[in-house]
Amino acid sequence: MTAAPLRIGVVGVGNISPIYLSAPRTFPALTITAVSDLDLERARARADEFGVPRALPLGDLLRDDDVDVILNLTIPAAHAEVALAAVEAGKHVYNEKPLSIDLEAGRTLLARAHERGVRVGCAPDTFLGGGLQTARKALDDGLIGEPVAATAFMLGHGPESWHPNPDFFYQPGAGPMFDMGPYYLTALVNMLGPVRRVSSSARASFAERIAGAGDAPGRRIPVRTPTHIASVLDFEAGPIATLVTSFDVWAADVPRLEIYGTEGTLSLPDPNTFGGPVRVRRAGSDAWTDLPLTHPYAENSRGIGLADLAAALRTGRAHRASGELALHVLEVMHATLRASDLGRHIDIHARPPRPDALPQGHDEEVLA
Repeated sequence: MTAAPLRIGVVGVGNISPIYLSAPRTFPALTITAVSDLDLERARARADEFGVPRALPLGDLLRDDDVDVILNLTIPAAHAEVALAAVEAGKHVYNEKPLSIDLEAGRTLLARAHERGVRVGCAPDTFLGGGLQTARKALDDGLIGEPVAATAFMLGHGPESWHPNPDFFYQPGAGPMFDMGPYYLTALVNMLGPVRRVSSSARASFAERIAGAGDAPGRRIPVRTPTHIASVLDFEAGPIATLVTSFDVWAADVPRLEIYGTEGTLSLPDPNTFGGPVRVRRAGSDAWTDLPLTHPYAENSRGIGLADLAAALRTGRAHRASGELALHVLEVMHATLRASDLGRHIDIHARPPRPDALPQGHDEEVLA
């Protein structure tokens, strides 16, 4: 007998919501039963657009018996508050990244969820896509031997030229580390396991930014958070990674992610995507080889983390895009800024297990 779909209540119907509201087309284990937003008219419009039965005020949605999981797509500053309210209402919750902008709030959320017997999941789920799971299998199969090091670069010049509301990107709790760092850090932890300690240097290279889109192009945005962060991550298993995230670079020609092993190098795809390419260059070879993708979901498959949570609730296993993983990533991100401020290594206390790799298979059977 096919299990009933997991019933999702979506909170926040902004720019990211359409891809999630489309997720049941890819993942039949999910169904959207209600949406909510501070702007209830906007919520009603989204509900009509995607055929969602109801648009509700937040309090009504949290009390709704036809909702199993709250999908929290609010702005990062509201992630912890909304998620905690969902937990207190007895709902499972899945946050957009980051888990919270405040580390203690993230810890409180997970502790309270444990007490209430509900689960917390969190984006990004791109590490479950076909590209990064292919890379994970290659690494686990020993294709490059024992991992010894990694590099990761997220270099750009910020979103103010195109984003309609870019101000929050330059406030505490944002910047390139909190905005894009979760993709890179989650991919690295998926490949190498948890981080043990962090050192870093960080700065804000420009005192202000100029908005190029939205209602007031040319408006000056004060910068109140570091926008170039160069970090060194020591992993518990031994590898050392260099991670640079920046909104201060006009152009660059560097790899997104590479893992260096005792017998070769593995080149990973952009961790903000689900597909390839995945390439390897083994010791002694004079050329890179493209690896065929071994796993499904190489297209934009946001929602796979929710679908994995649905499968985990049915079987009782751990879900992969977990709150514990997201809390670890959050602690590492905070540590990159603290390490720069204090001029020393910062130890990381959260030690989540490395997420289980997805098995090979077709579509949702890999989530069983």
